[in-house]
Amino acid sequence: MSPARERVPEGTTPTAESGRVVLAGEEIGRALRRIAHEILETNKGPQDLLLLGIPTRGVHLARRLGAALHDVEGVEVPVGSLDVTMYRDDLRRQPVRHLEPTDVPGDRVEGKVVVLVDDVLFSGRTVRAALDSLADLGRPRAVRLAVLVDRGHRELPIRADHVGKNLPTSRGERVWVRLVEQDGADEVRIAADPARREGERQ
Repeated sequence: MSPARERVPEGTTPTAESGRVVLAGEEIGRALRRIAHEILETNKGPQDLLLLGIPTRGVHLARRLGAALHDVEGVEVPVGSLDVTMYRDDLRRQPVRHLEPTDVPGDRVEGKVVVLVDDVLFSGRTVRAALDSLADLGRPRAVRLAVLVDRGHRELPIRADHVGKNLPTSRGERVWVRLVEQDGADEVRIAADPARREGERQ
């Protein structure tokens, strides 16, 4: 591990305030503005776009992307949320998580270019669950993925179309995305986790 990465003392558990900051607030803002421009370039404009955030922080990021798209094009791009709880493949291993709302503007995805938005891309299993959840709502014209951080360690053949920051990590590290709307601050942190077993999914 790089010496620049702060280690957590043995016997302690890292928290969202542990480790070092790899993205500060201004950098998060720049990353989202860049992603907004990439989305518009790929889609050749804002037509038929639908942003669906994966709760919880993915929803806040989707709303920010919607605002960035409006700043560029002057057009309101619909923004909603997509709960994936009941589609996860780890339900048998742990209690059912708190259900989050699914909110699809206009109640339809047919003919839309859906951009799924999440904070961190890791194993790819959350995105797989999102795709299954989306399939139950209809058949979009296309589905794309935008994430603030891609930390690697994919377990499924899933990749992001738009990435704010590629962040090489080990499985023995944790990555936290903190957003003002949820946590009172904008930053991404990384910290070593001594208690984390090799191969354990975040």
